[in-house]
Amino acid sequence: MASLDDLKKTFFDECDEAMQQIEIGLTDIRSGEGNDETINAVFRGVHSVKGGAGIFGFEQLVGFAHVFETVLDGLRNGSLTATPENLDVLLSASDVLSDLVQMSRGGESIASGFGAEVRSALEQIIEQGGGAGGDDIAPAEFDGLDFVPVAVDLDDLGAEDAAAMGDGSHVYKIVFRPKPEMLKKANEPLYVLRELRKLGEAEIVANVDSLPPLSDIEVDVPYLWWTVTLRTQESRAKVDEAFEFVMGDCELSIDDETPLAPIAVPADVVAEPVGPEAVAALPVVEAPSVAPAMPALKADIKIDTKPAAKPEAETAGGAGRGKPAATTTRIELDRIDRVVNMVGELVISQAMLGQIVQDLPESTSMRLIQILDEVAHHTRELKDSVMSMRAQPVGSVFQRMPRLVREVAAKTHKKVRLETHGETTEVDRSIIERLGDPLTHIIRNSVDHGVEAPATRVAAGKPEEGVIRLSAEHRGGRIVIEIKDDGAGINSERVLKIAREKGLVGPDAQLTEDEINNLIMMPGFSTAETISDISGRGVGMDVVRSNIQDLGGRITLKSVRGQGMTIQLALPLTLAVMDGMVIKVGTQTYVMPLSAIVECLRPSRGEISDLIGTHGMLQLRGEFVPIILLSDLLGVESAPGGSSERVVIVTDNGDGSRIGLVVDELLGHQQVVIKSIEESYGAVPGIAAATILGNGRVAFILDVEKMAELAAQTPIASHASSRAGQPALN
Repeated sequence: MASLDDLKKTFFDECDEAMQQIEIGLTDIRSGEGNDETINAVFRGVHSVKGGAGIFGFEQLVGFAHVFETVLDGLRNGSLTATPENLDVLLSASDVLSDLVQMSRGGESIASGFGAEVRSALEQIIEQGGGAGGDDIAPAEFDGLDFVPVAVDLDDLGAEDAAAMGDGSHVYKIVFRPKPEMLKKANEPLYVLRELRKLGEAEIVANVDSLPPLSDIEVDVPYLWWTVTLRTQESRAKVDEAFEFVMGDCELSIDDETPLAPIAVPADVVAEPVGPEAVAALPVVEAPSVAPAMPALKADIKIDTKPAAKPEAETAGGAGRGKPAATTTRIELDRIDRVVNMVGELVISQAMLGQIVQDLPESTSMRLIQILDEVAHHTRELKDSVMSMRAQPVGSVFQRMPRLVREVAAKTHKKVRLETHGETTEVDRSIIERLGDPLTHIIRNSVDHGVEAPATRVAAGKPEEGVIRLSAEHRGGRIVIEIKDDGAGINSERVLKIAREKGLVGPDAQLTEDEINNLIMMPGFSTAETISDISGRGVGMDVVRSNIQDLGGRITLKSVRGQGMTIQLALPLTLAVMDGMVIKVGTQTYVMPLSAIVECLRPSRGEISDLIGTHGMLQLRGEFVPIILLSDLLGVESAPGGSSERVVIVTDNGDGSRIGLVVDELLGHQQVVIKSIEESYGAVPGIAAATILGNGRVAFILDVEKMAELAAQTPIASHASSRAGQPALN
């Protein structure tokens, strides 16, 4: 049996999902994209949080959630209006509810007045709407009692029922007996009864036989139960929905007792009794092709009019085309991590086995090679399946950003709207866990420095509300996250001036526009005139750059003055296993990420153009690609022999530019397990990580983007004199 701690963990995991649903739903409603179902989804999320909190005794969480859902209930039934002001309050309430959940998760003591300002705003909305649809307002003589009096009609079903049946109505007999668990989960029986009354005409009878003397009443025991006669045109499914949240916490029976409509009798039929003699005199006729009319039924016969059960194939979607609903289960992340590590070791073992088979005589290795190919295929499928288990949608990080935008916009007195796209894009959870801080820094800067004040925007011919667009997509074996705003862009003149004042660049340095813009990612750089709790201390974008590079990703920045700025993060999909190209430079073996390789080729001498200060430019389909000797960058001796056998690997530098890295030999494509070296050796420029090859030797995984930076910083004159002045390929 699960322990209380396990149940709490499950509850808080469900709270995370519910809070994400609430945040997304309210944001959609605020932007005009929501509908009635969106409001219902938000209501269910808040109600689920409240119900679970009631089980574990989180009283302040229950109390705040109750007021929150009361407002949402008013939006559902139309007694309250979803004005922008009301929705802003609801978004603030979502923030407070999230804080209460996190404090409850951590076991923190919650101040009695926490969230009081937002709660007061919610209560004002309720008062302005005259209560939640008027159903929660009790007459004066019931002030102070936490229940709503219900009108009871004890009349028997009669002619009124028969008259109602002509319009397709149904009559349901409902017996509703709450269990103690219902009250302990903060669910209210009267709320269910109010939901039934919204479906049609409900005659409700309260049974008080079990009510003890006042001195013996326990506050968490439901002594009342109800019998309801509901006349409605709604379907049985709608009736079931009223009990959606309490289905397991009550005894419930719902019977359809709709009387059959009377059979119309033609006016020309004489309503006289027919005796046996008359029947015998009737002529014998053949049976008609249609069913004869039903005889009259006695009034006291009850007919079960519940729809017959449909065949399984039909209920699944009709004509056997339905698909079974997807099922999920919760698994501890540590277990998945152990499986990932085992798969990584399996990949290494499979590579070692392949190396051994290659060294065997051909006559004995053919069958082993075939089997090994099958093993490699299954290993890859296993790796992909395990990686998909670790994958999580970036929406878990994106959902934190709307609150950040609201808070920073309020502090800076700006109007900013956040738009998110691609929230379902999946990436390894190890990336997700380290993505929150960089995105927080970037979006905070976009609101504080990028988006202008409303008056400034209007003067520039822009809407007073700024827009920040946060998107994610898979591209080229990586996940690309883009943050784009429609603000003022980077003031390059001011950036350069500040950089010179801080000594970050020389006074006579000549920089391009892109180089100036990238100065904002240098340590200690800030354009804020005053230090505040938002910005001004010169730590932010340099931290972003470091964090992204630590993840094996790259960051690019583009700015258009007066139109806005775009920051793009390109990250690997996983930090565990990757596809790589094994290359050889001199006597050393390295691995280059396959996602960074555009193509590999052996160009002829005629395809290489000499250019002073470079090793040459490769003419590639009308484009000139600079060539870099990888042996020079790595400080190793190139293999002896003709340079015509060398290979040029064209790589994508991340900012749209390309470079050609010259290597001595390609040893083939291989899946490799990524092993970090920073914990033991620290960061090594140009080296991203290490791996173990099939021969058991360790090989470094190259950081292609860093290689391009090293090449730009390394002058040709500093290369070995033995190679100075020689073309890369001859």
